[in-house]
Amino acid sequence: MYLSSLRSADHARPASRTKHAVSSTVIGLGVVSLITDMSAEMVTAVLPLYLVYGLGVGYLQLGAIDGLYTGATALLRLAGGYFADRLGRPKAVAVVGYGLSAATKLAFPAAGSSLGAIGLVIGADRAGKGIRTAPRDAMITLATPADGLGRAFGVHRAMDTAGALLGPVAAFGLLTVLVGDYPAVFGVSFCLAVIAVIVLAVFVRAPAGAVERSRVRLRAGFALLRRPELRGTCLAAALLGVCTVGDMFLFVGVQRSAGLPPGALPLLPLATALAFMALASPIGRLADRLGRWKVFLAGHVVLLAAYVVLAASATGWLVAVVVLAAHGVFYACTDGVLMAHAAPHVPESLRATGLAFVQTGQALARAAGAVLFGALAAGVSLGPAFAVFAVALLVSILAGTRVA
Repeated sequence: MYLSSLRSADHARPASRTKHAVSSTVIGLGVVSLITDMSAEMVTAVLPLYLVYGLGVGYLQLGAIDGLYTGATALLRLAGGYFADRLGRPKAVAVVGYGLSAATKLAFPAAGSSLGAIGLVIGADRAGKGIRTAPRDAMITLATPADGLGRAFGVHRAMDTAGALLGPVAAFGLLTVLVGDYPAVFGVSFCLAVIAVIVLAVFVRAPAGAVERSRVRLRAGFALLRRPELRGTCLAAALLGVCTVGDMFLFVGVQRSAGLPPGALPLLPLATALAFMALASPIGRLADRLGRWKVFLAGHVVLLAAYVVLAASATGWLVAVVVLAAHGVFYACTDGVLMAHAAPHVPESLRATGLAFVQTGQALARAAGAVLFGALAAGVSLGPAFAVFAVALLVSILAGTRVA
């Protein structure tokens, strides 16, 4: 009902581009992301516990799976962005992506303990995320004036992260009541994902953008990389991404450094999500005022501090709190802020394609980083691996300061 009201208000007030209001399209997409992330994080929260302590996978295998989790979205982000622009229907492409991810939730129980099957299911789930992300972010930018992009992405990411916060709680609650019943977790996750698809299809109104379909060609999309600002952003984001440790490794590192029991692993993402949710909107507004790229780099400086703490193999609850809070600050400074920084450098007719280039470069780099970290940790253990990545991240941040 709330969303219906918002839709009516928008028809009467085409001011989805008003200066100070966050568009109902952004709010609607935030609701969809909240429900979807709750569904996704129910699965994500239990995966490290299941893989490391249930199946006994090593660091190298965990790195490969973590890399797949991040990188499987990469190329399809380009496809999703291009078709959203080409068809002039970003919402329709986003619905396809959300729908694919929802369908894969039913396949997790069938995968059993087979790492190959689990990898395939994860790949399909992340493919759905890849298809939907650029069209969704393009809808946010088309519904928001340029000087309010940081705030709009901040509000959206805060709602998105609220779902990420609720997902692990729901998964932990289900596994506490139904001990070891992973199919129940996957079943509830599927139901939530379906609800999100229905909300998007029925209640979220696509913004009216300046898309001229006749001009949307694949060649024009690749020509975007000739723009120095966008090319520099892509390269710098990719360089920083390859020096970023995967989330699964960071949570395992925190659990072991802090001396927490393995059963606490599903709860660790909560602290990250809580900090992210609380800070995404105010940091988005701050990025609009101070400069989005500066805030983006500042987030990586905070992440660097977390790596240093883990590299020092410090122990205790305080270590867990500091590292997880820093991880949340990192996401608040980077996740939506990068899109807000890149969007003004891309024409509206190619908005989804341009954002997809940035997202693809970053996702591929992070996937490579996860695999490299897994191989390194398998050889020298977690602490020294975090030290190496801390040094590499510092060098990348210094290189990133050359991007305006």
